[in-house]
Amino acid sequence: MTSYGGFAQIYDSLMDEVDYEKWAKYLQDIMHYNNVTARHVLDLACGTGNITIPLSQLGYSLWGVDISEQMLSIAENKARVYGERIRFLRQDMRNLSLTKSFDAVVCACDGVNYITDEKELIQVFKEVYKILNPGGIFIFDISSFFKLESILGDNMFIEEKNGIFYCWENSFDEESSTVAMRLNFFIPEGKLYTRIEEIHIQKAYKIHDIYEMLLKSGYTKIKDFDEFTFEKANEKSERVFFSAIK
Repeated sequence: MTSYGGFAQIYDSLMDEVDYEKWAKYLQDIMHYNNVTARHVLDLACGTGNITIPLSQLGYSLWGVDISEQMLSIAENKARVYGERIRFLRQDMRNLSLTKSFDAVVCACDGVNYITDEKELIQVFKEVYKILNPGGIFIFDISSFFKLESILGDNMFIEEKNGIFYCWENSFDEESSTVAMRLNFFIPEGKLYTRIEEIHIQKAYKIHDIYEMLLKSGYTKIKDFDEFTFEKANEKSERVFFSAIK
């Protein structure tokens, strides 16, 4: 499982076009769609708080968990700037140790794809199940099998954004259904550039496999949605959202 290192300092700059308020509102809509009234919400793999903070602004009581100290430090600073009272904790979602239970747990922006072993993903699902209140909801999204295999696949992307140049080189392994992403960032510092290199690995999961793992973990009323809609996902969906009830 990848722990964001140097990438943390430039993550928000590269992702500034994502409408996180829309994303948070959609998560709220999924709760309402499932007739779940939530007060206490946990954001797994919360990163720099881009989903955590908008959810807090919607009136929920938020905790955020991530494995990266660098990402959590940025999240804490941002929450203070926005005046949101959020508790952030450094934990591995495969082995949670929390002192309370939650009405809803969310895991956004590919957090599940970073769990590349199916047994470990079932462990994550069971860890979430344990901390959900009865009738609570687990909502998460994945980059689809189609996206990781056919769009990212073995392709290379070279771009410049906000003064940062980066090369994103992918390699898809059919046997393990994983894509290795070699990321090289060049950050301007005066007349020179600082280079940051990271390798991220994501697992491509099929929808029916996610259903089976959720069922094995005890969940009921499992649903899948094409991104930001309430239509079922299809073979060309690039992002798939899931909801499951304890």
